[in-house]
Amino acid sequence: MNWILANSKPCPKCKRPIEKNQGCMHMTCTPPCKFEFCWLCLGAWTDHGERTGGFYACNRYEAAKQEGAYDESERRREMAKNSLERYTHYYERWASNQLSRQKALADLHQMQTVHLEKLSDVHCTPESQLKFITEAWLQIVECRRVLKWTYSYGFYLPEHEHAKRQFFEYLQGEAESGLERLHQCAEKELQQFLAADGPSKEFDEFRTKLAGLTSVTKNYFENLVRALENGLADVDSHAACSKTSSSKNASVSKGKGGKGKGGKMGGSSKNGDD
Repeated sequence: MNWILANSKPCPKCKRPIEKNQGCMHMTCTPPCKFEFCWLCLGAWTDHGERTGGFYACNRYEAAKQEGAYDESERRREMAKNSLERYTHYYERWASNQLSRQKALADLHQMQTVHLEKLSDVHCTPESQLKFITEAWLQIVECRRVLKWTYSYGFYLPEHEHAKRQFFEYLQGEAESGLERLHQCAEKELQQFLAADGPSKEFDEFRTKLAGLTSVTKNYFENLVRALENGLADVDSHAACSKTSSSKNASVSKGKGGKGKGGKMGGSSKNGDD
């Protein structure tokens, strides 16, 4: 329904939603209606002439736009368009992580069935010591699953809760950045060792790097999941602490600045307790 509202307009005669599939503003409704109208003002095309700016320059719409005379359907269409763009933003990222997860599962399977044995032979290392690669891919698969659903969470997070949204997007961004570094390392940097002729000290450096990225990424996602499970409550607790701190500071300032007995009672001992 959002797509229809955002990308079509009702025919002024039969009221069916019409999609604009060509560049000019001269619209012809589909049969059996065949009503000809202007896409901009929805007026009959036969009414367009010199007084409206010509057949290809309908200025009645522009005049109404400048006067702020949008009708209800135009307002709903604009809202639908914004809603559709927002939905598309979150859906594309949900779908992209879903595809990345499926590819990671395939890469994990190939690693376990083919590449580990090859790496073991080339680098003279027992397969038991190559578990860090499998662990990295398992972490990638799990993180892609979690990251995918965080975009659903973000879509339904209320717009008015700005602090929670900022906190959520920060945690999500940190986790996503860590995952991209890990995924690139496991996917691309590993290729040179699969194509190597023999063992090298660079492989040991790669082992340290990949294991480190796996650990860091795991921590990022654990923090993200913990925050989401708590309903981003950390934002509320930080706000409460800030509010309490501000009120205490105000009380201390008032005590110091007071006159007479009140000022003396709010002296050093009480302020020290605060």
